[in-house]
Amino acid sequence: MMRRNQILSRPALMQRLNNALRRIPPWLLYVLGAAYGGWLFYLAATGGLGVEPINTLERLYGEITLQLIVLGLAVTPLRRHAGVNLMPMRRAIGVLAFFFLGAHLLVWAVLDVQRVSAMWADILERPYVTIGMAGFLLLLPLGLTSNNWAVHKLGAATWRKLHKLVYPAAILGAVHFIWLTKGFQWEPLIYLTIILGLLALRIRPAKPRID
Repeated sequence: MMRRNQILSRPALMQRLNNALRRIPPWLLYVLGAAYGGWLFYLAATGGLGVEPINTLERLYGEITLQLIVLGLAVTPLRRHAGVNLMPMRRAIGVLAFFFLGAHLLVWAVLDVQRVSAMWADILERPYVTIGMAGFLLLLPLGLTSNNWAVHKLGAATWRKLHKLVYPAAILGAVHFIWLTKGFQWEPLIYLTIILGLLALRIRPAKPRID
């Protein structure tokens, strides 16, 4: 009897969870994300990120970007396979990912490299920078169109197709992380594995044709 009650109660529990998630306003996610990004910058400026604060800050912003991209990719599989509905938060997750990506890029360009000529040299000569910049260019139109006006102008179908650029961008981001990491480390490989797994979950088997 206990087992039967537990099985029957799961949909009710998921409904409560999803209702609670729907009550979280998107602006709160934006405020928390911006505050956390600012806090990390403050730590870097005041010596709270160690002896190489610029490199640490640049890496942290990049990792947060990748984590948010992974979370965004997980929205659909979580709803489809686990019943957890993060759809109301998906746009905020994507916008925050682009925010931290921009912060990552600015730290690299303004605080680390500092010269336009050196930036171009890095992009052309360092493969991991080339891959990272390619990922940024793929995500740029997504960041610019993450608003209701763009959805209305492009049309929902075109907008959805455009935002599928996040799939190759996510892979490029993981490869960028793998390539810049010194020596063999599991963390970037885990990111790539999770991303490929989430993308695989989106593949639906073709329906058999009925002649």
